[in-house]
Amino acid sequence: MHQDIIPLYAADIQDQLKKQFAYLSGGRGGDGCPVITFPDYPAFSEIPEKEFQNVLTYLTSIPSLRDAGIGFILVIDRRQDKWTSVKASILRIAASFPGNLQLVLVLRPTGFFHRALSDIAFKFNKDEFKMKVPIIMLGSVSELQGYIDKTQLTEDLGGTLDYCHNRWLSRRTAIEGFAQKVKQTAQILQSFGTELAETELPNDVQSTSSLLATHTEKKDKMKEDIRLAVEQGDDILGSITKPVTENPEYKLNQDQLDNQTTVERLLAQLHETEAAFDEFWIKHQQKLEQCLRLRNFEQNFREVKAALDIVSERLSAFTDVGNSCSHVEHILKDLANFEEKSHETIAKARMLASEGDAFIQSNHYAVDSIIPKCSELHHLCDAFTSETERRRNLLNKSLELHGLLEKSMKWCDEGIYLLASQPVDKCQSQDGAESALQEIEKFLDTGAGNKIKELNKLYREYAHILNEDLKEHVQKVFQKQESMEEMFQKRQVSLKKLAAKQTRPVQPVAPRPEAFVKSPCTSPGLQREYVSNSESSALRRVNYRRGKSEVTELHQSRGGSTMDDEENLAVLRQHVINELIETERAYVEELLCVLEGYAAEMDNPLMAHLISPELQNKKDILFGNMEEIYHFHNRIFLRELENYVEYPELVGRCFLDQMEDFQIYEKYCQNKPRSESLWRQFSDSVFFQECQRKLDHKLSLDSYLLKPVQRITKYQLLLKEMLKYSKNCEGAEDLQEALTSILGILKAVNDSMHQIAITGYDGNLNELGKLLMQGSFNVWTDHKKGHSKVKDLARFKPMQRHLFLHEKAVLFCKKREENGEGYEKAPSYSYKHSLNMAAVGITENVKGDAKKFEIWYNAREEVYIIQAPTPEVKATWVNEIRKVLTSQLQACREASQHRTLEQTQSLPLPASSCATPSRNHIRNTKKMDERKADLASLEGYGTTVAPKYPEKGKASPTSPDKKAKRHEVVSDPTPFGLRGWAKTSHSLDASEENDGWSSAEDPLNSSDAEEEGGGGGGEMKLTPGKYTVVTDYEKGVSEEFTVKSGDLVQLIREGEDGLWSVKNLSTGREGWIPANNLLMLIGNSKSAQSLSSSESGTASSTLSTSSSCSDSCNASSTSFSDIKG
Repeated sequence: MHQDIIPLYAADIQDQLKKQFAYLSGGRGGDGCPVITFPDYPAFSEIPEKEFQNVLTYLTSIPSLRDAGIGFILVIDRRQDKWTSVKASILRIAASFPGNLQLVLVLRPTGFFHRALSDIAFKFNKDEFKMKVPIIMLGSVSELQGYIDKTQLTEDLGGTLDYCHNRWLSRRTAIEGFAQKVKQTAQILQSFGTELAETELPNDVQSTSSLLATHTEKKDKMKEDIRLAVEQGDDILGSITKPVTENPEYKLNQDQLDNQTTVERLLAQLHETEAAFDEFWIKHQQKLEQCLRLRNFEQNFREVKAALDIVSERLSAFTDVGNSCSHVEHILKDLANFEEKSHETIAKARMLASEGDAFIQSNHYAVDSIIPKCSELHHLCDAFTSETERRRNLLNKSLELHGLLEKSMKWCDEGIYLLASQPVDKCQSQDGAESALQEIEKFLDTGAGNKIKELNKLYREYAHILNEDLKEHVQKVFQKQESMEEMFQKRQVSLKKLAAKQTRPVQPVAPRPEAFVKSPCTSPGLQREYVSNSESSALRRVNYRRGKSEVTELHQSRGGSTMDDEENLAVLRQHVINELIETERAYVEELLCVLEGYAAEMDNPLMAHLISPELQNKKDILFGNMEEIYHFHNRIFLRELENYVEYPELVGRCFLDQMEDFQIYEKYCQNKPRSESLWRQFSDSVFFQECQRKLDHKLSLDSYLLKPVQRITKYQLLLKEMLKYSKNCEGAEDLQEALTSILGILKAVNDSMHQIAITGYDGNLNELGKLLMQGSFNVWTDHKKGHSKVKDLARFKPMQRHLFLHEKAVLFCKKREENGEGYEKAPSYSYKHSLNMAAVGITENVKGDAKKFEIWYNAREEVYIIQAPTPEVKATWVNEIRKVLTSQLQACREASQHRTLEQTQSLPLPASSCATPSRNHIRNTKKMDERKADLASLEGYGTTVAPKYPEKGKASPTSPDKKAKRHEVVSDPTPFGLRGWAKTSHSLDASEENDGWSSAEDPLNSSDAEEEGGGGGGEMKLTPGKYTVVTDYEKGVSEEFTVKSGDLVQLIREGEDGLWSVKNLSTGREGWIPANNLLMLIGNSKSAQSLSSSESGTASSTLSTSSSCSDSCNASSTSFSDIKG
């Protein structure tokens, strides 16, 4: 009967099962019959026949075939129903029940009337209930328990069986869904296995690698699906056995046991399917990996084969056997160099052949394709080695032959020299002749080891190297040897005759001098000179390893826990530290490569002929302090980094410990413009091309010279990445501090690059202290003293100025754009003037413009209105200037307290010398007004005083009035003029000062007329004399009259309208210059005729430094103006 019913699933009829007009509680009868309960359901008769049939069919399909075959027990609860409904229910169930029935138990209505009616009706209508099983009418639950045990009945039937319909329904849905999942997984795995088996293997590395990655990704997805299915089954099994786990005495009913068995069977089936798939995948993956290795092997074989063909072709070019010993030695050296260069190719070929042999040993599926390639590689390597050895032996034989020939030639030359050097007159006597004869015989005895004995034997011995030229050379040497021996024989005959007893005088006849050579060297006719085809050079091998960072993908599983997230972060941190260390190693090796392959070669004598004279001795300019950077990274920083490979989150400490050493990059970057300029001049040099060829670099030197700049900027990126993955780790604070420090170094490097572009500053910029800020601004000036036209221009026309804020001074420069490439295109900054920070005050807000602030000097004798690009830039500068002034004020206060303490313990000391080293007298008087300052309130800073002694880059001469006043006032013993702090002589209101600048809120076109023609602070009485010009001037009354910085000029006389007659002693020209302009031109230069000792002292005082509080606190203090919001 079951075979004719289409299987149903709980998910398909879930809504029908939820009505619970019939359910399978899991209870069993005495012989194991499943119990189906029909509870009291008022709308039983209204249930559609299709739904009724589906529910009964599904419930009867759940028990095992064995239990279902015994038959079902139906419990029909109609205690709250009428007899007519009971009758209809029984008839409907009897007509529609799809399974075997064992027994039908009916709980009849409990009402008296319906009970009696049911008894009577049942007896008279018994035939209507004709069923294959008996129907028993029960009056109570206790009677029901007589047929079914209490433990097999649910609580609504007076039993103890634990049953929840919703739980049962969800469990049945889960089990059936799991079964479908297992079936679906098995089908997918089978389909995927078929796909893998039918896949054709690619013929190239990239396609094979891509196919392996694709299949691996699909396999991982399959494995993930299987894992999720196993988790689903484990969860269902756990929910079934949960009551037993919680209460060991709890016993599962038969349906629960059947469910447990079903889930366990499905899990076992799933594991078997997974194991079969894993076994298949291992074989498939092995085949793909073998294919990938084969494709790599084939690709490497093609590359190595091409390289072997090249070296074999080059080896075949070594055909020359040389024409002299030096020539042969040179060829041997070239052959050795070539062999050394080819060693890497041969090593690769042998390694590749060994790799192929390993494939063969491991039973690779493509053995038939690998064996011929391995054989060819072995043959080519052996052929190259044997051919190289053969060439070397030939050259050694050639060297041996040339050695014999040169020995023979040398012996012949010495013999000829001997014959030529024997004096003829001495040989005329018997003793002289005998002595000469002995010399000749002694020399001939030395020929045994020097001369060629048998020419034919020599031909046979060296036949394999004798070419036409060499054979001709051998014949000439042998002929020379025979000629020399013939000469010796003739001389011997002559000398023997002379040595015999002579009876009469014999007129001696000397041999013709032209027959002999008077120097022991090769005769001109036989001397051979050979020029080497190639020059030997010392090659330095550079081991250069390229760090490769291993990149892996991080797969996050569904519903990962916090622990998984932390593990993922740990993996990411490890990736960052690995990249940091690997790139650091590569960086160190690149630096070493440059230092050995380029820098060291500039000192190599063998390479000196390739270096142009203009490039010699320029190594320090080209490479800067790269060697210092290399030693720091190689000896210190890289080793320290490697200690943190297991603790990447703590790497910030490594940076902090070495932060001071990173300052060396500032020096390198400052030298970079000079280095790049030098490189552009000589980038086409043969020397650099030869070095690049030896190193086998694809990029030229300038790319490697940029590496340090790129590296110092790379650290902050890696630190940011590490910090992102280490926010909750122990070293997060160190990482943040390290990042801040590295960014500070980058800023300092950037600022220093601007600072070195300053031109025209007469002094040492390092003496101004640390560079704090730099930037471009619009600047207006307002000086109390100066030419009226200059003052008017200053109010309306802003100047474009680039300001450099140091700890001790602020510099005003004019930015000048340069034309060129690279660093030569960078702007330069022409120095204009500077303000000593010890004499500076600020007004933070200028009415009408939030981007403006004031820097005023010497109690507002000079006021500079600064307009920043943005309010944020203004705030940054104001804060930095405030910090400088506050620190100076604090230092002055401490020095004042210290001096006050000294004065209370001892007699007052004379004032410190403020004169320049050329002035030895000490000033004991000060100007009282210059000790007093404006009383200003500054939030958070208290009351401060502005100094009255300016020290600018171009100091203004002091007027005679001020000179007199300074010498009239007795030195005030109160440190820093503290009396002036308590009570000031006048007060300045910032708002009143600012009201006058409303007309200048909108900046006009930039004009620098005021800076070129305007003077500075005070007025100085000009006197005729000679002065040195400190700045250029081209705006005289006569357009042809100009003066340049450094020119020596003579002031002749003062004319009308404030003009002075001036003669330029450097050019001989004369012209008229306004007095105010003249004051600016001669600056602080002095004339011996015009300056008295008093004036000289005053000028020195004006220009003396006041940055040191311990020496000049009586003459300097710091002041702020009121801040108006």
